[in-house]
Amino acid sequence: MVFNSTGMDLQTLANVAQILGAVAVVAAIVFGFVQIRQFRVQRRDAAAAELVRSFQDASFTQSFRLITALPDNATSEELRAGGRAMEEAALAIGIRYEAVALLVFRGIMPLSLVGQLTGAVAIELWSKMRAWALLERKEHSREHFLEWFQWLVEQLERRGRKSEPPAYTQHRNWRPPAE
Repeated sequence: MVFNSTGMDLQTLANVAQILGAVAVVAAIVFGFVQIRQFRVQRRDAAAAELVRSFQDASFTQSFRLITALPDNATSEELRAGGRAMEEAALAIGIRYEAVALLVFRGIMPLSLVGQLTGAVAIELWSKMRAWALLERKEHSREHFLEWFQWLVEQLERRGRKSEPPAYTQHRNWRPPAE
């Protein structure tokens, strides 16, 4: 056995170097996974913030007021009786929810978050627009018209969002986390 001035032979140094290299690779992989997870959380949070912002503009508010004036399960005739403004409001709402649904489907935004932010509202709006949307599909041979909005509502209904108690009841005893 040949020792150098530090008391280790070359084989031992090679073994130590291999171990350190393996540890560095494992650390880099772990760091990479942590970074990916943080990126996903940031992306989800950014999407949630954008969703909130998109529902706070005047256009959505006006469309919401028009559509919610309709009865639940409104007929397409009832919606169309509101004229061009009513149909434009339905289209504006439908397109907004199309985008939200696609974000949910792609895993960018969790369905649970959408359910909490706007789930009951989405279900209500779809009930008022459903007959109109289905007639639009039929009349214009547009099978995909508001398809993602319908899909989103079906997912929310499957999760039981409409039957959940409202937040002010469900979370009455909530306390903020320690800051």
